This record gives sequence, C-alpha cells and structure tokens, in this order.
Amino acid sequence: MNAASAATVLEVRDLSIALPAGADRAEAVRRVSFTVARGEIVCLVGESGSGKTVIAQAILGLLPRGLRATAGAILLEGEDTLAASPRRLRALRGARMSMIFQEPMTALNPVMRCGAQLDEVLRAHTALAPAARRERVLQMVREVALPERILAAYPHQLSGGQRQRVMIAMALLLEPALLVADEPTTALDVTTQAQILRLIRELQARHGMGVLFITHDFGVVAEIAHRVAVLRLGELVEVGTRDEVLQRPRHPYTRMLIGAVPALEPRPRRPDPAIPVVLETRGLGKVYAQGRWFGKGREVRAAEDVNLKLRRGQTLGLVGESGSGKSTVARCLVRLLDPTAGEIRLHGEDIARARPRALRPLRRRVQIVFQDPYRSLNPRRKVGEAIIEGPLNFGVARADALERARQLLQLVGMDAAALERYPHQFSGGQRQRLAIARALALEPEVLVADEPVSALDVSVQAQVLALLEEIRTRLELAMLFVTHDLRVAAQVCDEVAVMCAGRIVEQGPVDRVFRQPEHPYTRALCEAAPGRHYRFAAA
Repeated sequence: MNAASAATVLEVRDLSIALPAGADRAEAVRRVSFTVARGEIVCLVGESGSGKTVIAQAILGLLPRGLRATAGAILLEGEDTLAASPRRLRALRGARMSMIFQEPMTALNPVMRCGAQLDEVLRAHTALAPAARRERVLQMVREVALPERILAAYPHQLSGGQRQRVMIAMALLLEPALLVADEPTTALDVTTQAQILRLIRELQARHGMGVLFITHDFGVVAEIAHRVAVLRLGELVEVGTRDEVLQRPRHPYTRMLIGAVPALEPRPRRPDPAIPVVLETRGLGKVYAQGRWFGKGREVRAAEDVNLKLRRGQTLGLVGESGSGKSTVARCLVRLLDPTAGEIRLHGEDIARARPRALRPLRRRVQIVFQDPYRSLNPRRKVGEAIIEGPLNFGVARADALERARQLLQLVGMDAAALERYPHQFSGGQRQRLAIARALALEPEVLVADEPVSALDVSVQAQVLALLEEIRTRLELAMLFVTHDLRVAAQVCDEVAVMCAGRIVEQGPVDRVFRQPEHPYTRALCEAAPGRHYRFAAA
C-alpha cells in the first residue's frame, strides 16, 4: 500500500444502490465516487432525497430492508465493507468506523443510563476490566466537555446539546478511523450548534480521524469543511475544496443551492408606528408547575413580562435558543396554552382569560403553522378534508369550502389534485405549504409561524419563506415568526424580539438589532451563526 492510499480512510467507488420497485426513481444512488482522507472533513450536501443518508447507511452496513447496493465498492482502510459479513461489520462498527445520528433521542436507549450505554461499547469491543472501562468512559466524557454526573442520567434528563455530546463520546470511545456525522446539528439552536461544530473539529484534529459530515446547511459547510461533495437525486454533480465549491461553483444545481442560502444581512426596514396594531401582549407570563406527590412542586417560569405588538402587514420575529420560551409565547397567543399572567389583546379585546365558548369565534382570526407539518396534519385524512375542516366547523357550505381550498392550493403553489391525496404522499416542503393553506382557510388576521422552515432543505426553505412573504403582503397579515435561525429572521422580519430565559432582552427593527446588537446575549447569538463571516458565491 503506497503513502497516498494509506492516508485514505474511506473510498466510495462507483457506488450504486437500487430502490424498491414502484419508487420515484430506479436508484437511490448512481455511480457515486469520493474519498475521505485521514485528518480531513468532507461535507456531503444536497436536498432531501438526494441520497446522502443512504450512502452513510451503506458505509456502516445499515441499509434499510428493500435497499441494496448493486455496484461499486466501499473501502474502509482498504477493506470492502459491502463484501463484509454481518459479524465482521459488527466488529468494524465502533472500532474502525462510527456514526453520529441526527436525532440522539431516538438513537440512545431511553431506559439505560448514559454511563451504561457508553460502557456497553467497551464491553462489546474490548476485553478491558470494569475499572479500566470506567476510566476510559470518564476520560471521553471530559473530552466532550460533559460533567461526570451525566453518567447516572437518562437521555430524557439531558438537553439536546448534551445528548448529542453523549453520542459523540460514544462514537469516539474506540478512536475509529472514520466518523460519519449525519445532520448532527440540524435540530440544535445556533449557540449549541456552534459548540458541537467546534467540538467535532477539535476532536477530529486531535485524533486524526477522517470525517464524513452530512448536512444541508451551507453555513455549517463553510465552518468545518475541507472538501465538499454535492449530490443531486443520487448523482454526484460536483466535488472540490470548500472555497472552490462555495465561492466558484461550476454546476447549476450547486449555484442554485448556494443562491438559496439566507444571509445574515437584514434588508433595511423601517416599521411604521402608525400602522394599526392587530394583536398585543402586555406583561404576558406563563408558569409551569411541576407537581410532586408530597410537598410543594417546583415552578418553571417559561415566559415572564413579555410585551409584543403585531401590526397589520408586518412580521415580528421572535428569536432565541431552545428553552428560551419562544414556543410557549406562540402557543399562548393562539390560546393553545393558558397564560398565567398578563394580557393578550386582539383589536383591543383581552382574550387571555377568555373561556372556550368565548374563544371559539376568535379562533378563526388567529391561526398557527407548526414546525413539523407531518405531525400536525392527520395522516389518516386526505389533504382536502384537513383544509376544509375549519371552515365547515364555522358553518361554511362544503362546496364553498372546497372551492376556497382549491384557491388556497393555487396560492401556495400546488395543484388542486392534492386535495385527494394523503400527507405522506408529499415532500416536507409540500406538506408545509399544505399546512399554510390550512391555516389560511379561515382567513385569519394573525398568523403565528412556529419554526416553519427549520427542518427543510435550504432551497425548499427559500421557497416557503418567499411564499410566506407573498401571503403576508397580499393578505396584509400580522405575522409572528418564531425561529432560532437568525439568517432566516434577517430575511423575513420587519422587527425582531430576542428572548432569553423567558424574557425579552432586546427588541427593535431587524436591521438595527442584527447590525448593532446592544445586549450581550444578542451579540452572542449573532456571533454563533454558522458561516456568518464567510463570503459565498454571489447569486
């Protein structure tokens, strides 16, 4: 083996993976080739359905039932894992190759303490004595900057960032040559994301691993990639260094993806105080009481003294980390939660304490779009039934409701034939369009959008954001846009309110807040945005 091949940890050579009969296309992956060298981070990017995760699963020997590699080879330090037996693959996983999954809550065992799960890796792959295993686990936990007490905790008792650190510690326990990270920061807020990216970069440099990092976030790519491989519908369309791909993209698809990346450069907007206020909160608060069997329970102040104004035809952004209280405020505004303090005034009428019977006529005036449309749309009901349900409940004739639904589908850029299909038959971006159409069916005055694009690809995200902007302008909606992505907020919001630990710490026009942040927390959020200082190719 020569020096060049010795430095290559992973070589994917002419890989093709067939899809089951009846799928949209014959192959999930078609003749894909790339390499990952020791000490190198290669980012594999592309939209949902491009084949990124399928390649990761093939590398680890974890392809779902129904998918099979039909051609090519996957060489891990020269050994073809496609030809390896199940027993050999089990030996390689953890020892020579490891994976960090996108959602650690589903990857970790919910009924095992974190320490036991880490110890399990060593028991399965080494002959170390219990004392030596514990010492190695403690060493790894310290390396990923976690306190020793997490070893006694269950996954549900940790934050998202802590769970992801446990996953990283588990993946690196045996110092593998290859680390595959599948969207490990997608569900994290901006500051936690920055910490995890910094940790992966530091550990990769310290251990000299090769890292295959799968993502659709080009800000993340700009932060950590040495080289970039771009996938489109299972085919590799471009490979190059980070700067070659992000600053001088050759393929039209790559240029389209980069052009869809929202910039953290807000458009100058000057909200007009003369525009009527549609919905306003005064001293809004929400306290969760965590009861106990004996004695007084603990109180959690999720929101405290929140003052917001939503104006007709304007978008107010509510930004902050996970746990800051954003979604609690959003759900209080639409009265899915009962506030424990303050007022919610809709055209001057306080609805904070309104009883269910009094709330019913107000429901149509304030609607919400949730983060995950797959969970908010009933999987057993056709799309048409989901859209017309609200109008039917308010006495609209079925024929009129269906006609309105067809108009709404046209407004959100979808065909009327979608009325007869089920939610699972659509992509994530299409489902979010359908959720928006459902929210608009009652012709609301206020639309609350709770992280509506956080789980979407960058190109689909751009389409949904453009759609929301068009709808807001055309219908003169007052919109509250909840997000942890400052780049998205910079593009769609007129004003922004920054939330930390349940309180609004800074509020004002979006260009002023992001260009000249006054509060230390706002400055920390802006600095943590991935790719903030990177100059992407011009659109």
